[in-house]
Amino acid sequence: MINYHFVFCPKRRKPILVGAVQTRLEALMRQKVSELGCEILELAVRPDHVHLFISCPPTWAPHQVVHRLKGYTSCVLRAEFPALCKLPSLWTRSYWVSTAGNVSSETMQRYIEAQSTR
Repeated sequence: MINYHFVFCPKRRKPILVGAVQTRLEALMRQKVSELGCEILELAVRPDHVHLFISCPPTWAPHQVVHRLKGYTSCVLRAEFPALCKLPSLWTRSYWVSTAGNVSSETMQRYIEAQSTR
């Protein structure tokens, strides 16, 4: 298993990930991650970005994981929340990823949890 820390944001960094959209996004992420055979170690959805700390088997490349998560959540969220269709796309094409090889999982989880107090 490999631990990845992903950070990605909505198009134009709009603060749209609030309320019902935030709740639904968290549920969709957990569902899709489970389907991929991975495990969410920590998930923090902020109004304008997402932190995802995930453990995946080595058969999944990071770009495959983020592509499937962003594609699936974008399709479902835009169908359920028509206001999101005003954006040209839900997510930006970019993302940041890091492996957690040089820090412990606990350290990464504390970092993501601390983001809620900022």
